[in-house]
Amino acid sequence: MFRRKVKDIMTDERLDTVAIITDGNGRWATKRGLLRSDGHIAGAKRIQPVLETFRRIGVHNVIMYAFSTENWKRPKEEINVIMKLIHKYLIEVVEEKLKTDDSFCIKFIGDLTPIPEPLRSKCIELENKAKDRPFCCSVALNYGGRDEIVHAANAAFADGHTRLTEEIMSRYMYTGTTPDPELVIRTGGNLRISNFLLWQCAYSEYAVIKTLWPDFGDREIMACVRDFYKRSRRFGGLDKDEAKKK
Repeated sequence: MFRRKVKDIMTDERLDTVAIITDGNGRWATKRGLLRSDGHIAGAKRIQPVLETFRRIGVHNVIMYAFSTENWKRPKEEINVIMKLIHKYLIEVVEEKLKTDDSFCIKFIGDLTPIPEPLRSKCIELENKAKDRPFCCSVALNYGGRDEIVHAANAAFADGHTRLTEEIMSRYMYTGTTPDPELVIRTGGNLRISNFLLWQCAYSEYAVIKTLWPDFGDREIMACVRDFYKRSRRFGGLDKDEAKKK
């Protein structure tokens, strides 16, 4: 039913890669008189249903912002909760998913060096278990857009490149061969990019919704997708109707 609704509004534009800024866990908990950690737990429960919905409508890549380079500024107790929660989720959900679903894979983008053990090892282990499968979830962990650009440039120079091009830079980004997102969704209502995929989102369409991440579901996904297919993506040129008039 959901997939049919999406097909009814689809245009020639392809929605292959979606990026999500999963904002609002703390506010969701505070509104309910709960601990911020309860909000992160509720947010983790949203991940799998959201991924499955996007897969059903034909999306092949979902990039999720889990922990930024700036998030280290948060209280140590909250950081510990987030890291333990991610580790628990990888073991209980992702590891089992990789065993039973041969169309799913996971990758991690960002600098994993400061991520505590054994979480860092588990990330590397799961990423290496399955690659190049039809549906991939990329998790941005200790990720920052500016950091990524600097990392890519330094890596390119280290490999002997003396003159950088867009093609070379793209090759060295953490996202690698993952296509640039056509659509970026930000939950929680804040109107900012938050240092997320600065290079990749040069021409992405943005959808900002007030719904907090733990409440994000099919209705919100449908609204974002419907709005995406109504837009005219010109990439600096003219849309089809304007081009015909010329």
